[in-house]
Amino acid sequence: MSAVSDRSASAEPGPLVLVVEDEPGIADILVAYLQRDGMRAQLAGDGQTALRLFNQLRPDLVLLDIHLPGMDGVDVLKNIRSGSETPVIMVTALADDVDKLLSLRLGADDYVVKPFSPAEVVARVRAVLRRTGSKPAASRSAPIRVGRLVVDMEAHGASTVDEDGQLQPLPLTLTEFRLLACLAAQPRRCFSRSHLIETCLPESDALDRVIDSHLSKLRRKLQNAGHGELIETVRSIGYRLWPGA
Repeated sequence: MSAVSDRSASAEPGPLVLVVEDEPGIADILVAYLQRDGMRAQLAGDGQTALRLFNQLRPDLVLLDIHLPGMDGVDVLKNIRSGSETPVIMVTALADDVDKLLSLRLGADDYVVKPFSPAEVVARVRAVLRRTGSKPAASRSAPIRVGRLVVDMEAHGASTVDEDGQLQPLPLTLTEFRLLACLAAQPRRCFSRSHLIETCLPESDALDRVIDSHLSKLRRKLQNAGHGELIETVRSIGYRLWPGA
């Protein structure tokens, strides 16, 4: 099974659910039931793909299997919770209370145990969305603004507001955009290099110096666009976006 299912993407309005499940049969059933209930669904078959899609799509809720190839669901949850309060429902084949409690301590909003009723899972998704007050992604698609910098997650692009108030696109690579979007989502927060690698380059085995290289190029492009030293290096830790620097 491919990690991402094209057919799972839907143009229908409604909350967007990221389904992280490596068993094709279960994934197909969950996607079908969610879509039948008026929700959109995007499928990821492993943890790294899940993190990449989470950062790109900003879903309204994540259905997250614990036992995944490569990065497991618990580590995916840790990464999500390091920068987001997006509701997460854990899915596990183990009725082990330790797994359940561990998930809840890490910030999961609910859990379901396999085998489950797909209809029950959909009901849990609706209940968690109501409880957390999550709104459909389409309603919170406003671009992120940091000073004169504009990061549009929906359009997957960044721009500078010039002196005439016009948007001037920044020529960023995919990795540079991911890094900028991550930093801009929480200005002044310091992100470690390891966090940036896991969030922005989850499919690679990049080392710290690779992040340094990407950020150096990004910093230069921002400077050329008149943003000055917008990206700060925090010695021995990582990087942060510091408006007004």
